Amino acid sequence: MHSIELLPDEATERVVRRVWRSIADEGLPSQAGHRHPSNRPHLTLATADVLPAVTRAALAEALDALPLPLHLTGLLRFSGRSNVLAWAVRPDAALLRLHERVGRILREADGERRSHPLLAPGRWIPHITLGRGRDAVWAGPDERWLPPGAAASGRWTEARTYDSTSRTTARLGPDTR
Repeated sequence: MHSIELLPDEATERVVRRVWRSIADEGLPSQAGHRHPSNRPHLTLATADVLPAVTRAALAEALDALPLPLHLTGLLRFSGRSNVLAWAVRPDAALLRLHERVGRILREADGERRSHPLLAPGRWIPHITLGRGRDAVWAGPDERWLPPGAAASGRWTEARTYDSTSRTTARLGPDTR
């Protein structure tokens, strides 16, 4: 499985990593404990079983829209196979257009592709994961780990793919750091 991800600017990444560290310092599950070299703050736009060269080229063209504004708001909690604590991303019109375009490119590349339902337009809840775990519990609605005001702004400056089989990443589109 391949995920298509947006990466924040360096300043925003540092803010998110500080939040990861604050959560970990309290002994709670945090992405700070995920030591794989590919681990970094990101926003997942879509997933695909395969990404042939022609699809990668179309995605790279769509990602010419970068950089885009990035707006982080409050905390979110998701439950399922794993519990997830996340920092909500407030999507603006440009981010929603990019999300829809990436989804359309992937659907056109594989008409029978079954998109992850939670990443579909209208169901997608954009976020940056702060922590995850099967039995993880974060006291709520406490936002003590977030900066004052619980909001941060920056830019989405890069995009990549993550291959969950090989556990590798590859850059997509322009690098606008």
